[in-house]
Amino acid sequence: MKSKLKIGIALSGGGVRGISHLGVLKALVEVGITPTKISGTSAGAIVGAMYCQGYTPEEILKIIVETNYFKFMRPAISLTGILKMDAMESLFKIYLDHNDFSKLKTPLTVAATDIKRGKVKYFSEGELIKPIMASSCIPGMFDPIVIGNRYFVDGGILNNLPVEPLEGFCDYVIGVNCNQLPEESNIRNMKNLIERSVIMAMNYNVYSRKDKCDYFIEAPGLGKYGVFDIKKAPELFQAGYEETMKMIEENPELLDLGAKKQKAEKV
Repeated sequence: MKSKLKIGIALSGGGVRGISHLGVLKALVEVGITPTKISGTSAGAIVGAMYCQGYTPEEILKIIVETNYFKFMRPAISLTGILKMDAMESLFKIYLDHNDFSKLKTPLTVAATDIKRGKVKYFSEGELIKPIMASSCIPGMFDPIVIGNRYFVDGGILNNLPVEPLEGFCDYVIGVNCNQLPEESNIRNMKNLIERSVIMAMNYNVYSRKDKCDYFIEAPGLGKYGVFDIKKAPELFQAGYEETMKMIEENPELLDLGAKKQKAEKV
């Protein structure tokens, strides 16, 4: 029997800009390109987990918009962060109630940074929610997430496009970055300077992995959106969708890839 075509999708981190990943997934699924496996960092890990659970991109968008998850955060009295993510666990359990990688409908790997070892850790089995929280734990803003006896923070620090878990497993790898920066003629303030510098650093480790992807999707100008600008969710979703449809038009072989994927799944 002919083996099924395996397609992997790697999703970057980027705060609320990660909502654009949902538009990308919607466009790909519409042409038959359904992922065999997803890997993600930070926002990409959250989107990936929800999609792998079985929610549609539109359903995930609705959940994100209607759920003001910032209300679940509380001040952290510590030297390592100003907010705790503990209450987020309850929110994730509403939508990922089994809390188990193996119960997802599509395999998922999430990347987090072991802050003491200074290394990336890939999670793909066992408990699900803690690794997602670790992957999206912005250092300095949140207390590190403890898993076992290790301390983890945002995976994007060292790997903001985790294609490595897809290598050797997938026939095609699609990388998706949600942080493309427009040229800036005026740095308005210190906050703007810091945010731009952080995105540039994260994009560096994204672009260093671009050649590992068969296709690379990056909607222009998403870096101009604030990390927590949830009011822009609909236009971020649309930006991801439109850029992906544009890429499909420019690369008609993607339509063939989608057709082959659907055909292989019927065998």
